[in-house]
Amino acid sequence: MKSLRPPRSVILALILLTSTPIPAKPTLDDPFSTRTQVASGPAGGGTGAMPEDPCGSHRTAAAPWSLVEAIEQALCRNPRTRAAWASARVQAAQVGVNRAAYLPSITVTANAARSANASNVVGGNQQLTTVQNPGGGGTSSREQFRVTPQVSLNYLLFDFGGRAAKLDNALHTLEAANWSHDAAIQSVMLAAVQAYYQVFATQAAVDSARTALTSSDEALKAATVRHEIGSAALADALQAKTAYAQAKVALQKAEGDAHIALGNLANALGQDADRELRIEPPSNGNPDREREADVHQLIEDAKRLRPDLAAAEAQLRAAEANVAAARSASLPTVSLVGNYGYSYSSVLNDSQSWSVGLQLSMPLFTGFANTYQIRGAEEQVEVQRAGQEQLQQTVSLDVWRAYHQLETARETLTSTEDLLASAAQSENVALGRYKAGAGSILDLLNAQAGLASARMQNIQARYNWLTQKAVLAQAIGRLDLDTVSQTD
Repeated sequence: MKSLRPPRSVILALILLTSTPIPAKPTLDDPFSTRTQVASGPAGGGTGAMPEDPCGSHRTAAAPWSLVEAIEQALCRNPRTRAAWASARVQAAQVGVNRAAYLPSITVTANAARSANASNVVGGNQQLTTVQNPGGGGTSSREQFRVTPQVSLNYLLFDFGGRAAKLDNALHTLEAANWSHDAAIQSVMLAAVQAYYQVFATQAAVDSARTALTSSDEALKAATVRHEIGSAALADALQAKTAYAQAKVALQKAEGDAHIALGNLANALGQDADRELRIEPPSNGNPDREREADVHQLIEDAKRLRPDLAAAEAQLRAAEANVAAARSASLPTVSLVGNYGYSYSSVLNDSQSWSVGLQLSMPLFTGFANTYQIRGAEEQVEVQRAGQEQLQQTVSLDVWRAYHQLETARETLTSTEDLLASAAQSENVALGRYKAGAGSILDLLNAQAGLASARMQNIQARYNWLTQKAVLAQAIGRLDLDTVSQTD
């Protein structure tokens, strides 16, 4: 039997058409190297915001954590950064799926079957095994085993830009996912900064409450002594005792708030709330007199730097690419098709078959499905465009609010420092006058209450100022480890 092998020229043509460039460092699980298009870890920004991933760094477990180290722990352990990183990797895989459309698909199929044929025959001279019937005829049967493997090739050559549009959509969506990862990093950083400063704010509040309790105890002792020697009424001692009890309640509440703050920080760092943490206190610097840049310029910087805005712009471009992909679905496609088959039979002679050709596919009518797919894709572009404009307005408001909150925090800190100094002097004078018998218990208790309030306001103002610096940096899109180390 004549062999049906394809001509050598056809084989060479198939090899040339199916040959594609190989990536520089391909791997079996990532031949298109799509993982290089995302961050190397959950703490590394996919767009270069944080080029180095700190999750692999080692530190001494016994040493207290600084603010920067606490933030690194949060970025590595917080589920939000890991989820955003995984989402970017998912989209990177979709880029690989769309790049695969530029390569041919090769399918191997194989059928194996065993069959038998039986027929009634008349006459005595049969080549097949027969069983004689009483009427002179017979029944013939034949069994055979057959294997038919086949290799098919399909290579899309031209589709009016459909593949390119789908790849553009995947690339822009990946860009948006990387920017969303950066936004998640900044959000987690801000939460860690806020939780970190809140720990020390509540601990300072505990110290302040203890100081107030000590002052109340001193006033109670003075009132008790004066009542015992008859220079003060019993009401003085009772009022001092009430003030002491209130100061004790305030201390208990402050201690509870401090425990909650530690749990919040552990949670922000991706730890269990009961995890014991050792952290370094921040440096208590004072605000400088230099004001931030013009708020309008900060808003413009935010429009350029905010990762969520960049993600929205990438999503808009992805939606525009999706419109082109939807339109291409109504256009014809040209593909190279080929197949080679071999048939083995235990009874018949072996056979081979092959074919190579071009295939034109043209959708004539899809029940208007393509029409509505195009319309839906175009409307999705408008949805993304409106969302982008709304986000721009939100970013502007975020920067405006954070800017003026920082200004307020700076001025408030200066004012509370003056208030604290005045209240401390007033309490000292009131205590001296009461011990000398020249002042009333109400004057002393009011002075002590004023001092405790001034101390708490100063504590809150100081840590609020530190936190608002990070809030403004996040609103602009500049929050990173360098910025945090400068604010500490």
